[in-house]
Amino acid sequence: MKTFSCLLVIAAYLIQKTISYSAVPPPQRLKDLLQSELDGTRESNVPILLPCCYDGLTARLVARAGFEATFMTGFGVSAVNGFPDTQLVSFQEMQQACLRVTEGLLSASLEQDGGTPIPCIADGDTGYGNAVNVKRTVHGYARTGVAGIMIEDQVSPKRCGHVAGKSVVPFKEAVQRVKAAADARDEYIQQFGTGTGPLILARTDALKTDGFEAAIERCLAFLEAGADMTFLEAPETVEQMKEYCQRVPGPKLANMLEQGSTPILPPSELKQMGYTMAAYPLTLLSASIKAMEESLKRIAVGEATDDLILPFPKTKDAVGFTRYAQEEGKYRTD
Repeated sequence: MKTFSCLLVIAAYLIQKTISYSAVPPPQRLKDLLQSELDGTRESNVPILLPCCYDGLTARLVARAGFEATFMTGFGVSAVNGFPDTQLVSFQEMQQACLRVTEGLLSASLEQDGGTPIPCIADGDTGYGNAVNVKRTVHGYARTGVAGIMIEDQVSPKRCGHVAGKSVVPFKEAVQRVKAAADARDEYIQQFGTGTGPLILARTDALKTDGFEAAIERCLAFLEAGADMTFLEAPETVEQMKEYCQRVPGPKLANMLEQGSTPILPPSELKQMGYTMAAYPLTLLSASIKAMEESLKRIAVGEATDDLILPFPKTKDAVGFTRYAQEEGKYRTD
């Protein structure tokens, strides 16, 4: 564990050095992308689509598919560690996942003629403690190279927003949690320069526990406290989605969780409503589970799996062998 921690520090330093010399830091790239969507200069009939990743491979796949940004899902990180999304995964484990994701995004960008890595918003759960813990979480995530961090108002240990049993902290505590995150962002900017502090996505789960009006009140208060973006989790009707977009200014996230509480709408309709971003938190994870379970069934009874898998050369390319071979050849001494 000590060896891995040392490697984490070294890798984070190298990524930060790469970011420091980049023309535009990841948070600034995300901010510019959001602004282009808000002011209409981004030419698209859909909002910014965020297929959610949870490790280096899924991050690579999202980037290689040509998406403009991604979101690191806590549900997915928990799942690949063998746990449900009930905050059994710690701050350090989530920080390590951020690093793996940003490394995956970097490797994918290097394959694309050295292009700039797409920005990633990372799930920061409740901030892993009180307001001071929230600040440490923001600083820690920032060092991995993520562009934004989501902080929510659930009681710790939190859980997936579309399952039973969740509760939220009191209004004032929720606002202070977001204010601490915004202060940490600003402190990071003071230390490392304009555009380096991760944008704050403030999420509320109060709709289910306290009602729609209370949830809207929290979103507005989060913006006043310094949040850059808001996320009203688990609206249950199209009307609630529309009213949220009408009443809350600034960038807004729609969470398109298949078979969850929120209506799944076409991206073009989400844009017309006023959503800036649309996240797909479980699509990649659920699709991979389905494929793996089917593969295991066939293996168990001796059936072929050829129609379920990629040709081996494509698998090698997806995980990075193609570029590795190119780099290896570049530095040969024989």
